Amino acid sequence: MNNSKSNITDMTFGSPSNHILKFAVPLLIGNLFQQLYNMVDSLIVGNFVGANALASVGTCGSVSFLFFALSSGLALGIGIIVSQYFGAKNEEKVRITIGNSFYVLIAASLVVSLFGIFFSPFIMTLLQCPDIIRKDATTYLRTSCYGIVFIALYNGVAAILRALGDSKTPLYFLILSSIVNVVLDLVFVLCFDWAVFGVAFATVVSQAVSAIASLIYAFKKVPYFNLSKAELTPHKTIIINSFKLGVPISLQNSLIAISCIVLQGVVNTFGETVMAAYTVTMRIEQLVQQPFSSLGMALTSYAGQNFGAQRIDRVKKGMHRATFMVLIFSLIMLPIFYIFGDKIIYCFVKEQDVISIGAKALRITSLFYFFLGMIYAPRSLLNGCGDTAFSMINGITEVVCRISFSLLFTSIATISIFGHTYNIGYWGIWLTTGLTWFTTALICFLRYKLGSWRKKMFAN
Repeated sequence: MNNSKSNITDMTFGSPSNHILKFAVPLLIGNLFQQLYNMVDSLIVGNFVGANALASVGTCGSVSFLFFALSSGLALGIGIIVSQYFGAKNEEKVRITIGNSFYVLIAASLVVSLFGIFFSPFIMTLLQCPDIIRKDATTYLRTSCYGIVFIALYNGVAAILRALGDSKTPLYFLILSSIVNVVLDLVFVLCFDWAVFGVAFATVVSQAVSAIASLIYAFKKVPYFNLSKAELTPHKTIIINSFKLGVPISLQNSLIAISCIVLQGVVNTFGETVMAAYTVTMRIEQLVQQPFSSLGMALTSYAGQNFGAQRIDRVKKGMHRATFMVLIFSLIMLPIFYIFGDKIIYCFVKEQDVISIGAKALRITSLFYFFLGMIYAPRSLLNGCGDTAFSMINGITEVVCRISFSLLFTSIATISIFGHTYNIGYWGIWLTTGLTWFTTALICFLRYKLGSWRKKMFAN
């Protein structure tokens, strides 16, 4: 079925490669626009406010990700349920799941938002945030937390549309919100002189725009959102199942965020220059991850529909095609960062010592991009098949690796390999990132090969 009015697409038939690519491209464009939230914040703060303000924004990155992950993970879990019911052609359950998704998303996001607003100063203390940037970092984090409800609502609608095979429509609302974000960033910082608060507030407003616009579209244009009173009635089983699938994903993302917070604490011990370099490289790596993330989101919907239709052969074909796509992209990115790393860093910050550190750091992590992609592909496919319990294992792996590797490598001054001596110190920060990707990718691939995911049928 392909409903041109609402872009609904049945991916249980046709070429797996074509479905995945056609689905992933709008996701990639959307993810790149979404990254503009953080990129524009960094560019404007770094160029018009200063390196210390940039470091304060970067310090909040992992914590913000943690708060957003707790609500967005539930949205993904809801999307998995919808995709499997859609693949199984159970339209009644699709509608009931959509109707109950709003109770789950609003309740969870309100709890997370209130927690972040009240405990932001305490969190900055736990992160050992330097006094010189603590006030700005607290302001940025607290203001950002007001947007969590909007993020949850937008992600909920987007996840449902993607589960129905529509990856194009969420892109339009992200483009709209990104344009709003850029304009308001410039107005609030350059005209109102609101500095760090201005970029955070601009992001919240743009998130509200995307949430409201997507809700209006869904209820007016998508037939599955035309819900009856019975379908809007709280359904205990659906709500429980939404948490059953969504909570492990939320915990995975939360654990990953916690591991990044721990690593940020290690980064902070090396001072403002290393903090600024780490902030910039994190922003760039978030861009690099977008093709992998988009591919993963496409695989989740593709696998969910085909798994619901009991087409295991098509699920496997999707994994094979995705692995090849990951390899090609990784090989393309490697020379780009080796040749143009310093120029890329220069776009964000003008201090030469920050540029020098950041360019070398990019060369280190670019060696591990294939393994980064091979986290997203099998993990996303497993999620689509309902094997979300593995997500917690995945998250625990990243916590253990980031903590242990960071403490080990940053405590070593030098290391000797084949007669050559190399300085480690703060370079261990980026070496930790690469080795964490390698280890996690290996475990994800083993989980896929063992095949226990075939028994996780949810829709029936």
